[in-house]
Amino acid sequence: MTRRRLKAAGRLKSLPHKNPWYDAAMLVRQSLKFIIVAYLACTLAAIAVVAGYYAWNLNQIPLWAPLIPFLAIDLLITIRLLRALTTKLTVLADRLHWESGLLSKATRTIELDKIQDVRVDQTLGQRILSVGDLSLETAGGSSKIVMRAIDRPQTAADRILELAREWRNKTPRG
Repeated sequence: MTRRRLKAAGRLKSLPHKNPWYDAAMLVRQSLKFIIVAYLACTLAAIAVVAGYYAWNLNQIPLWAPLIPFLAIDLLITIRLLRALTTKLTVLADRLHWESGLLSKATRTIELDKIQDVRVDQTLGQRILSVGDLSLETAGGSSKIVMRAIDRPQTAADRILELAREWRNKTPRG
């Protein structure tokens, strides 16, 4: 159903803004916990290398040479950070909208009543930090969205299933 029909049927509350994203029931983004830990570990290791450089008086080697691996690791972590910041899953009143990408965008929109399975996968490290991967499967099984490393994944999964159930109960069968 379109937004206009839902509003006319009284199933969609009127919004103060014309932007549909204000209607979001939930916004899911990737967690930055692992990225922050990786940045801290890399920075501490680089500081240790610089301290060792001066402690052992290694003047024959330029200072930047032992720091190259840490700069490369920092570059990889920055790429991961940009991916995390540019990927989001927005749960609207009647659909899910997944968006990813900085320069080129990939988007998918799935109606809530098409969602059949919501799965949460967590490694031991993810369980300790209350982070996990959220997988959404739709009718037909060919569509699958995976949000990696999100905070409180079970809460997000339960909320998505709850909204999908509410939407199915509101939608007239015909």
